[in-house]
Amino acid sequence: MKLRPISRAVLLAFPCSLAIGVAGHASAQQTPPPPKAEGEKVEKQDRITVTATKRETSLQDVPFSINAQTEEDIRRSGSQTLEDLSRNIAGVAIQNLGPGQSQVSIRGVSSGQIVRDQPGVKEQVGVYLDETAISMSLFTPDLDLFDLNRVETLRGPQGTLYGSGNIGGTIRYITNEARLRVNEGVVEVNANTISGGSAGGSVKGALNVPMGDAAAMRIVGFATRFGGWADALGPASGKDVNEGDRVGGRLSFTFQPSRDVTIQPRIVYQKSTYDGFNRQENYNLYANPYTTTVPPTTFGEDQQYLLQREKFEDKTTIADLVAKVGFGSFDLTSVTTYTDRDVLVSRDASALTGSVSVDLGFPTAGVLLPSRLNDTTDFKGFTQELRLSSKAPGPFQWLVGAFYADADRKYAQRLPTPGYDTATDATLGAGTSAGVANGFPANSPYNADIIYNLKQAALFGEFSYDLTSQLTGTAGLRYYDYKEERTFRSGGLFANGDNQSDETKSDGFNPRFLLAYRMAPGVTWNAQASKGFRLGGVNDPLNIPLCTAQDRAIFGGYQRFEDESLWNYEVGVKMQKPGMTFNAAVFHTQMENLQVTLDAGSCSSRVVFNVPKAHTTGVEAELVFRPNDSWEVGFAGSAVNAEFDSTVTDGTGAVIGGIREGNRLPSVPKVQFTASLTYNFNLAGRESYVTASYQYIGSRFTQPSDQENNPRTFVHGLPFLGAPATASTTLDLELPKYNLVNLSAGMEFSRGFSAIVYVNNLTDERALLSFDRERGGRARLGYTTNQPRTVGVTLRKSF
Repeated sequence: MKLRPISRAVLLAFPCSLAIGVAGHASAQQTPPPPKAEGEKVEKQDRITVTATKRETSLQDVPFSINAQTEEDIRRSGSQTLEDLSRNIAGVAIQNLGPGQSQVSIRGVSSGQIVRDQPGVKEQVGVYLDETAISMSLFTPDLDLFDLNRVETLRGPQGTLYGSGNIGGTIRYITNEARLRVNEGVVEVNANTISGGSAGGSVKGALNVPMGDAAAMRIVGFATRFGGWADALGPASGKDVNEGDRVGGRLSFTFQPSRDVTIQPRIVYQKSTYDGFNRQENYNLYANPYTTTVPPTTFGEDQQYLLQREKFEDKTTIADLVAKVGFGSFDLTSVTTYTDRDVLVSRDASALTGSVSVDLGFPTAGVLLPSRLNDTTDFKGFTQELRLSSKAPGPFQWLVGAFYADADRKYAQRLPTPGYDTATDATLGAGTSAGVANGFPANSPYNADIIYNLKQAALFGEFSYDLTSQLTGTAGLRYYDYKEERTFRSGGLFANGDNQSDETKSDGFNPRFLLAYRMAPGVTWNAQASKGFRLGGVNDPLNIPLCTAQDRAIFGGYQRFEDESLWNYEVGVKMQKPGMTFNAAVFHTQMENLQVTLDAGSCSSRVVFNVPKAHTTGVEAELVFRPNDSWEVGFAGSAVNAEFDSTVTDGTGAVIGGIREGNRLPSVPKVQFTASLTYNFNLAGRESYVTASYQYIGSRFTQPSDQENNPRTFVHGLPFLGAPATASTTLDLELPKYNLVNLSAGMEFSRGFSAIVYVNNLTDERALLSFDRERGGRARLGYTTNQPRTVGVTLRKSF
């Protein structure tokens, strides 16, 4: 296949997949069609087809804000994760909390960091693999981007068609299906190296095999090695400790026994493993500038201190079946899914455990015991959706459906610390450790089992009518009914010995109203009002033995948190003329009972509470200009004002958690944009391109409280290893703005062979992505950091 003149796909893709669909309306010019069979004519395609509305629609015809990044965009970018792509999509921000733990916000709708021991908090952005919901609070899966047809980003609440957890928007990974009567395949290899870090690379392949005229099979496999760049000091020292691997594949089939019946079973497996985290520390109980009995330590760039190596592992298996039957004027679609996911986050918790041991008066040997916090998640879920959709031409179009889900999630924490029971009994009295165990294993001062069962049922529908030849109105409604049952059991010296059972119920309606006005050929105005919803829940009990009396008084009353809701209002324009595409949208969201997380002082606990009012207001815009076949210029950006409209105080009148009217919502930059330039040319008879992009991400805060008393002085209060109790660390908690420059060049050779060379983060910008703290800063302080300059090459052979 020849390399065509670089289109929107390239301009908006670049080295970091600069598909910046600002205003959510990515341009649809000349996107490559799916691969054709040998000898079949390949034609340019003038539009991108998406399924965001659960029916096939041209991207430019979707009457709300949406971005689509194609397979070509992803391939030419060198992007390996959703975070790589997100920097180029206006209005989308990802807070990096470590591998597999990042949290997505769209249009400033963010309640901030959801930390590792809050499994009851639901996501604000839904993530889907085709028709299957795969998002999970705490753990947004980093799916491999190989052999995807596109990634769709739906901005604004999608509660009508997608339900709870889509209050800010929805991201959909759309895979390539098994294609009938087509023999095709592709092999792709990549090699890259990180400045100051280690090398990475990947081998990936896909094969589409016809099985007669009415059936086909598609096999996809991939193996990736991720280089690391964080270095560890201490007993578990090492270089590039955050290296990782990802392996997996997909096996899918298409059966079409008749023209009106299509059956598509599939199984997906992926395993991601990382040997550590991209953390840069400023203070550690065992390594800091104040120690005297051991040499004092001042951390350098990308350095951390470990007594034990860390690990992240995520194993995901999805089995689904999509069946579609045509009945003349309408289609019946059934989607059945079973998901099995196992996640392990194993962290060096020695500083956390040691800080408590100092407070309890343990001897130095007891404080120095290596300790590991293992957080495990075992998720099993079943979903079934049935929907009917019209397909006959005419002014009236409709879609109705029913949805059911039953999910079990077991979350467990263990804190294995060999020798801790002996130290406990020697310090606090014989039998102390056994008396607080509550049936959990020895030498683990904190243990918890939290088991959830969530059932939901929903009915939904969306109806469109052409009011005139230029004006189309759409109305949608979803009725939902949720029931979540939860049991909580804890034990160990740091726990309360809890045994609790409770439940959360909720039901209601999510409406949506849209208007699309085709003012002139190639110019459409859109308006929308829509509601989103996020289920509430129950906070876990405070770790009372670790709390001060003041912390118990302030944070002990936050037992339940209510449902969160949002109304979104937007007006947008989509304009497409020869050589130019312009899309823009203005939006305002009004939130009620925003669920915000707060560190409960020194308790090593987090609580969720509701903020009565908050809002986001912003604008998104995209311009693509092609003066001729050689040059393509792009600019896309968003400006968002996201603030609390309420102040929350404790009994003394003090503001809690930075929830002050006028303070910013966390993790959201006020401004982010990307500018790009692409030059297409012919080199030695081969069509080639060079692309440069500049990306700007404004300042953010990890949690709402970070903007209060900032810069902040953390008084550690732990006289250990010669450090005085008055030792302190002062940090500016406003995550600074950062800029990324990316370069990419590609050439198409003969017989389906192509090569792409890229440099991501050309200037080696070192960005701080989120603030990391343990026990209110008494045990550890640091930041997660971005990947340094990365140089890579991708070779691809299609056949």
